[in-house]
Amino acid sequence: MVCPAKLEYMQLTKEEMFDKSGNWIHLETFDNFDNGLSELIDLWSSKATQAVKESALAHFKEDLEGAVLNWAENRAKSKKYATIGEELAEFEDALKGSGVTPEPDGKAPEA
Repeated sequence: MVCPAKLEYMQLTKEEMFDKSGNWIHLETFDNFDNGLSELIDLWSSKATQAVKESALAHFKEDLEGAVLNWAENRAKSKKYATIGEELAEFEDALKGSGVTPEPDGKAPEA
């Protein structure tokens, strides 16, 4: 389970990622993941706290893993989700290259 960061609603740049209570909005469709990855990248470029950024990344990865397992038997859909996974890996590599990295276990520290 991912440790949620305590959030202030106004500190987020993308209202679609967290609700007004600061709870993660789970991603369910391919479009959610496709748009969510762009929002995640924008969030990392924002003034949001490191805990919020790491929490969003961990939640995104957890939801993506679930989607990959859910669509493992459907070759066309699993390829689409694999593409999102590859783009996410590129983003994480870019974060590592910039010296800004999430916690080693992918979980955000409690705020």
